[in-house]
Amino acid sequence: MPHLPPIPDWASLHPAIIHFPIVLLLMSPIWILISVLLTPARGRAYLYAGLVLLLAGTASLFVAVETGDAAAELAERTATVDSVLHEHQNLASETMIVFSALTVLLLLLCFLPRALRWQPTRFQFASLTLVFLALYATGALSLVNTAHQGARLVHQFGVHAVIPGDTSHQQTSREAEPE
Repeated sequence: MPHLPPIPDWASLHPAIIHFPIVLLLMSPIWILISVLLTPARGRAYLYAGLVLLLAGTASLFVAVETGDAAAELAERTATVDSVLHEHQNLASETMIVFSALTVLLLLLCFLPRALRWQPTRFQFASLTLVFLALYATGALSLVNTAHQGARLVHQFGVHAVIPGDTSHQQTSREAEPE
């Protein structure tokens, strides 16, 4: 009889959560770039779509960092794993700060002209947006480096989240033990 899988605890959610900020934050600049290629009036919807993706990505980044911190407390560690884990955590914190700042900048780019009753020309809008995208590239690089360190932990060192009720990891460990 089919049944639902066990509900993971907070520390076990990291593998399920982590892909949301990666995808959302790497998709956002595509929509923002499309907004630059159109007139400001037509591109506004694309800019707002990029903003929504950035807001959702940044919010999910905070959740990913929190679940990652909880998962790190349960991880089996060696000196090498500890070093890579520390680098992963530092990069995650940096990435969170960078995308928080980028979110504030894009909010300003979207709403400050209207608040100041200033209608930027197409050139001004494109210039400001392209400068923003250049800054965004630093955030994307930080995000990719963070993801790479996390992937090293999983694929190179075999660090995995502890799933409640999952005995496959314990069975694998027992099978690896000599009799």
